[in-house]
Amino acid sequence: QVQLVESGGGLVPPGGSLRLSCVASGTFFSTMGWYRQAPGKERELVVDITRGGSTNYADSVKGRFTISRDNAKNTVYLQMNSLKPDDTAIYYCNAKLALKTYWGQGTQVTVSS
Repeated sequence: QVQLVESGGGLVPPGGSLRLSCVASGTFFSTMGWYRQAPGKERELVVDITRGGSTNYADSVKGRFTISRDNAKNTVYLQMNSLKPDDTAIYYCNAKLALKTYWGQGTQVTVSS
């Protein structure tokens, strides 16, 4: 059974940092990444990474967020620095294999003073 389990969300003041983790089980994925959905907005890509390490960042997070992946542990990480209130959202882990897409349950990130 395929499962994605996220952790690491929380409340942080502007300028702070958080690190999200997503552990995958059930299979090994080609591309893994993070999406987010803020209240009243559509879900959007934050960043993803292939098994080979190629990355694709949203312009809004370039230079602030860093994705990494441990293929042996089937885990992807998102280091988020210089957080802004606009980064407040539910962050979802995403994984793709062939034509199938899988989602985690989401973890809340709130940036507020």
